[in-house]
Amino acid sequence: MWKAAILEYSDRNPMSALLSTRRSFLRSAFTACLVSQIPAPLSAPGWNIAEGRPHPSDRKFTSPAVESVIARVRQLIPDPVLGTMFERCFPNTLDTTVFPGTYEGQPDTFVITGDIDAMWLRDSSAQVHPYLAFAKQDRALASLIQGLIRRQARMVLIDPYANAFTRKVSDPPLSWAVHDQTQMKPGVAERKWELDSLCYTIRLAHGYWRATGDTSPFNSEWKAAASAILHTMREQQRLSGPGPYSFQRDSANPLDTVPLEGFGNPARPVGMIFSMFRPSDDCCTYPLFVPANLFAMQSLQQLRELASSAAGDSSLAGECELPLTAIRAAVAQYGVVEHPQFGRIWAYEVDGYGNALFMDDSNAPGLLSLPYLGCCATSDPIYQRTRRFVLSDANPYFFRGKVAEGAGSPHTGLGQIWPMGMILRALTSADDAEIVQCLRWLRNTTAGTDFMHESFDGNNPAKFTRPWFAWANTLFGELILSVADRKPALLREIGTT
Repeated sequence: MWKAAILEYSDRNPMSALLSTRRSFLRSAFTACLVSQIPAPLSAPGWNIAEGRPHPSDRKFTSPAVESVIARVRQLIPDPVLGTMFERCFPNTLDTTVFPGTYEGQPDTFVITGDIDAMWLRDSSAQVHPYLAFAKQDRALASLIQGLIRRQARMVLIDPYANAFTRKVSDPPLSWAVHDQTQMKPGVAERKWELDSLCYTIRLAHGYWRATGDTSPFNSEWKAAASAILHTMREQQRLSGPGPYSFQRDSANPLDTVPLEGFGNPARPVGMIFSMFRPSDDCCTYPLFVPANLFAMQSLQQLRELASSAAGDSSLAGECELPLTAIRAAVAQYGVVEHPQFGRIWAYEVDGYGNALFMDDSNAPGLLSLPYLGCCATSDPIYQRTRRFVLSDANPYFFRGKVAEGAGSPHTGLGQIWPMGMILRALTSADDAEIVQCLRWLRNTTAGTDFMHESFDGNNPAKFTRPWFAWANTLFGELILSVADRKPALLREIGTT
């Protein structure tokens, strides 16, 4: 059924439309492999998606601690479909996307997104984050995550402005990035400056340290990478000019390139950090991307703690103070704006001149995901007003279909609901009925695959994008674990209707 679904989606979106983009590459590549009935390119050897999890001998990594929690939580889920989804989705990152090894005698881990053989700083961090809770009891799992932290440090030192990297520095960039007009460096797969990429690397390192107490990854190389992160953040506050980064791509899709010679639309240097792209890899309209700046505030606090307590570098810790103070003041002054219907809410993007973009995108960081990332409390009045906006028709990317409702993204077009958005909605909700409804929608919209997708048509979930999207799969597993821990009775309600 999933094969037919991808073909149906491809019929509605001819691959000739935007061959240079990441999303069209995925559609065309999977469509081509299905038509010719050959294995999907970049898929895990021996893994037939339609059969669920790979055979044990074909799994990239197996964690006894993760397998144990899967078996335990599965017993709490009476609905067979939801239970199967959890069994398949939660281990998907470990099953199919991790490549552990060693580098100079230390753990080294490369993590692909699923259907693309490259490593995004954001995606790789998010994909393994739900496993941190089991790292202390599973030394091999801890080593795998430590290897990712070390690999990310080396990647940041290659280029802190890049969002994605190749396995080896000798590998070519991704096919759609080969002719980008930017300063490409060996080892870079794509060079879209996304503030959240650096925030995610800090979040993972901090989460690992808090979960395990292990300080071994925080050596001189990691401290050099942390310094590069701080330098890049300060540079992109643009207090002394635009900085060195620019990016342009010859594309029919305006979201794939950056205007005004690659430096972005004008914005006033008010202390917030400029970001040229969103976590969707789409270009920002206004360069002061509010969710990423709120995320940066959280990350700078985490980096300050890491530098002081894990790396023993008080000087590095002290360097976090100035940008943190500036961002906090600027977000408070410029990031909170008056909406005619919902009052004072966080804007999605601003320019410091008084212009604001009212929307939200299902990717994280977005406005809905802020409590999940630790950027605010769920009960925060500004967040609650913002949340009501995001989940309303006032948000141009909130869609109501015949089978579900939820936020989407400009990345996949109108009417396409993102399971990730529904997962984050449930993870940030205190309303039992809302959580149950989100779980039912998620259960009913996999088009029979029992995996999460990037997006699906709100009127027909058989029309979906990305059959293999590991971040969304693992995040769904994290949601089930969260419900099982906080509100296990809700899992028994799913199968009642």
